[in-house]
Amino acid sequence: MSQPNQSGISDNAAGAIAYITVVPAIVFLVLPPYCKSSFVRFHAWQSIFLTIVAIVVNFALSVILPFSLIFATFLFVASTWLVWLAWILLWVICGVQAVNGKRFKLPLIGILAEKQALA
Repeated sequence: MSQPNQSGISDNAAGAIAYITVVPAIVFLVLPPYCKSSFVRFHAWQSIFLTIVAIVVNFALSVILPFSLIFATFLFVASTWLVWLAWILLWVICGVQAVNGKRFKLPLIGILAEKQALA
């Protein structure tokens, strides 16, 4: 378990909080005690990249919606719910791994986040 910073939040907790929304992730990239920790920066960047991918995928699904209403409404609605469930599950897994002090790298996104954290 990592030692708490001057603010009282450990790096593990800060890494997990970065997954709540994009706002804490950006704040941790700017705040002095956390912006120096590569662990916190990694999880903040991974959270930001994961949010960007989620927005792009959900936008793509919303573009497909008019076509699916013609052919298979139920199939599209079910798959949309499954995609949302997968996003939530992925964020929870990443947050739990951060609390446990692990650098859980997602494919492609994790590599980009690691490059940004080391820069």
